[in-house]
Amino acid sequence: MANPTLLLTGGSGMVGRNILEHPSARDWTILAPGSKELDLTDAQATDDYLAHHKPDLVIHAAGQVGGIQANMAHPVAFLERNTAIGRNVIMAAYKAGTRQFLNLASTCMYPRAATNPLREEMILTGELEPTNEGYALAKIMATRLCQYIRREDEGALYKTILPCNLFGRHDKFDPKHSHLLPAIIHKIHLARQQGEETVEIWGDGEARREFMYAGDLADAVMRAAADMESLPDLMNCGLGHDHTINDYYQSVADVIGWHGSFSHDLSRPVGMRQKLCSTERQAAWGWSASRSLEEGIRATYEFYLNEATK
Repeated sequence: MANPTLLLTGGSGMVGRNILEHPSARDWTILAPGSKELDLTDAQATDDYLAHHKPDLVIHAAGQVGGIQANMAHPVAFLERNTAIGRNVIMAAYKAGTRQFLNLASTCMYPRAATNPLREEMILTGELEPTNEGYALAKIMATRLCQYIRREDEGALYKTILPCNLFGRHDKFDPKHSHLLPAIIHKIHLARQQGEETVEIWGDGEARREFMYAGDLADAVMRAAADMESLPDLMNCGLGHDHTINDYYQSVADVIGWHGSFSHDLSRPVGMRQKLCSTERQAAWGWSASRSLEEGIRATYEFYLNEATK
């Protein structure tokens, strides 16, 4: 019997590559077209691709992503491109008769002033964080579209996972495009190489963040793919605990073996002071992440040394 067909968008990104590396990927016939093969901002091309292949499941992991610097520098692209991609993929899948769709969203969808831990029902209850508002609006649109489809067609399993902040193999390490933890790895690696005694941290370093290893998210995603019925319609995916930015800098320094000191630039933006997921629905679903922060940093730094610096 042939394996079911899975269409994975964003297969060349960090999340997509970790999904492709997961042991359960062998249970599927996976289509992971690159942007040259399928431009997801082109609605007609996306419709045609889905109509032709008719996948049994779509995992939507594509999008323009980046940290605070990238979001602040390119708000138009983060809103317009991600909105177009989300709408095109979801509607193309539904029109093609695909009955199972797993949308990967983001915890940046939560209001900036929401009480932590962030519970799924808090979405759209307050003002968004300005530094990544465009990206958040696009992710809210895609999530709501999945919910509306489900409301009109109960048998359509169009569901959304909201991962916390991620890092891991296949990450981006260029500070212009990277998220916090890979940027820290890059900075401290350079500091060690160049013999620098001080590394600068934006803000006071007391803002708290929840970072999960991307391989753990891939594990949750592939478990959901195998049993979409049991997955909640909307579910955070995270650790349920967080660390300060200062803690992350120190943890990376410990792994890399850099023994300098840190300074703080209090004029720099830091985003939300805390962004911690509630993992109640995830726990009820019966899943938790398996890797420690140190294990994740070591695996990511090994990838950085072997792949990203070449």
